Formats: sequence, structure tokens, C-alpha cells
Amino acid sequence: MKIFAALSVLALCLAPAALNAQTSAPATSKCPCANAEPPKSQWEIDHEKQLKEDWPWLGRYAEANAALPAPAMGEKRIVFMGDSITEGWHLDQSFPGKPYINRGISGQTTPQMVLRFHQDVVALKPKAVVILAGTNDLAGNTGLATNAQIEDNLAAMAEIAHANGIKVIFCSILPVFDYPWRPGLKPAPRILAINNWLKDYAAAHNDLYVDYHSAMKDAQDGLPPSLAKDGVHPNAAGYAIMAPLVQSAIEQAEK
Repeated sequence: MKIFAALSVLALCLAPAALNAQTSAPATSKCPCANAEPPKSQWEIDHEKQLKEDWPWLGRYAEANAALPAPAMGEKRIVFMGDSITEGWHLDQSFPGKPYINRGISGQTTPQMVLRFHQDVVALKPKAVVILAGTNDLAGNTGLATNAQIEDNLAAMAEIAHANGIKVIFCSILPVFDYPWRPGLKPAPRILAINNWLKDYAAAHNDLYVDYHSAMKDAQDGLPPSLAKDGVHPNAAGYAIMAPLVQSAIEQAEK
């Protein structure tokens, strides 16, 4: 009996150790790092932070706006509102000596532009505003939007401008066959539909309409390599086509 009792006590002492050995055995599942996403670039980190803290990016031109004097007597100031296509346009080179102000922000969509329209357009007291927007909405930069939603935002900018005595110059969305950062969306038919709406809206509200699309499209209703290296953003040759078209509209607005 004493021997049996001793063996029972020994078994009870060894059981936890055996259980621990089983539970601490190496896992056979795959390393969780196998499916981990690549680390974000500093640009991505900064961009996400900016969207969280200042979604329309009111801070982008805040200092420049504060430093900009009121238009001089007789000055016919023009503000270009848009996204990267506008931001990347060297207005001083295309329109030397003209009082044209660039307020484009890369990647922006029409709802973001509506929120900064007062600060970046109205407060600058321009004679006219050139609006080139909508392609990033179609690419889904801030979530995919319907044509009606994009058109509502374009109309909202025009209404704000009208209420403040600013002439509106709408520009057609440039042709795009595919977005390299969001392939497969097939935006060309939607671009044509929104451009037709823009043309009709401009005619109905005494605004001006600049048709970049017809002057720049290829057989697929996209931007050819001769005018854009990525099918979206114009190169120098592309801007050379755009400049006289918008200048003609600006001269009409100034009359």
C-alpha cells in the first residue's frame, strides 16, 4: 500500500509537467509574417495622417493665401482649382506675366475641393475660377462616387462662385482609358457622360466650358503616350494643348 501511495503521489507531480510540455510544444502553423503587408512608405504615413487631421487639406495653401495681397486695381486674377493635373501645371511658364494662381492639390476629389473652395478661391477675390476636377472621384481616391454625386459637387462649387460674383470656367475631365493606381475601372464612358453634363450645365448657367477631352483623346478615349507618360497626367506637350484652350475661355470671362 505504501508503494502504491508513493507511485500515486509521483504521478500527480509529473502530470503538470507533462501537460506543460504538450502545451508549450512548437506550433506547426505558418509564421504570421508570411501574409503581412509591406511596410508603408513615409509618404503614405504622412498622407494618411493628413487625411485624418485635415481631410480637405485646408492647411496646404493657408500660409500662401494669408501672404497674398488683394488684387491690384485693374488686376484680373484667375484661380485654377483642381487636383494633380492642376498642381503640376507650371502656370508661370504657360501664361507668363499673367496673374494666375494655382490651387491644385494632388489626389483630391470634388468633395474635398468643395470644402476648401471658400478659402482657396473666394477669399482670393478672383475675376474667374478655372475648375478641372472629377477624375480622382472616378478612380475612387476617397471612395467610389456616382456620376450624380460628382456632378452635385461640381455644381456646388459653381454656386459658391456665382454667389460671390466669380465667373466659372468648367474644364472637361481629361480622357483616361485606365488608372494605373486603380486598374480595371474603365472610366472612359463615365468621363464622357460627366463632360456632357458639364457642357450642358455651363450653357444653362452662363458659365464657360473648355473641351480638353476632344482635343487630347486617342482612339480609346484615353490620353496617348505622346501627351502623358501614365495615361492620366499631361506632359509638356499635353499642357501645350490645354493652355490656349483655357486662355481663350479666360479672355471671354474677362470681358
